[in-house]
Amino acid sequence: MSGSFERAVAAIDALNSQDPRPDPYEPGRTFESAYSQRMTTWLDCFQPEASDALRLAVRAQHIIRWRLPRKDYPMDRAGYKRWRTDLAELHAQTTAGILRGCGYDDETIARVESLLKKRNLKTDSECQTLEDVSCLVFLESYFADFAAQHDEAKLIRILQRTWAKMSERGHQAALALPLPPELSKLLQKALAG
Repeated sequence: MSGSFERAVAAIDALNSQDPRPDPYEPGRTFESAYSQRMTTWLDCFQPEASDALRLAVRAQHIIRWRLPRKDYPMDRAGYKRWRTDLAELHAQTTAGILRGCGYDDETIARVESLLKKRNLKTDSECQTLEDVSCLVFLESYFADFAAQHDEAKLIRILQRTWAKMSERGHQAALALPLPPELSKLLQKALAG
């Protein structure tokens, strides 16, 4: 790894360590610090030969996400989409500033921004890998708590939308996850629908 890469990861981690929300699974870590480490761990398993641009995008996927709370947007589909668009812009701009400060060239910065904004999801293999990894992290680490807060119909819709964003390789990895029986049944129900 280059010195620039190591400095960029350290800067991303430093910002994520400022998250005021504690991680519920790892005492002593912030929510976004733990999330970015889970993303990196999954990428290392899923695509160990990933480019530095993809590694940086994976690490910065939710950088300073807590600064744009979902509750600040209308609680409908349009509000959700606007929130996601604004988050992608926040993540991309924040990460671009870090990369510039670490000496990265404009081409690399633009590539990382494009990945964070999920441009060309189904035609860009690295963007697809980023999406697969984020879906796998959600299913493995966050879906159980999320499921406890929502009704079955909503969960099935979310699982179906999540599945549609994933590649076949991502599907295979998701089906191999050791989900609790009730979540596994819910996933199968969503896929059957």
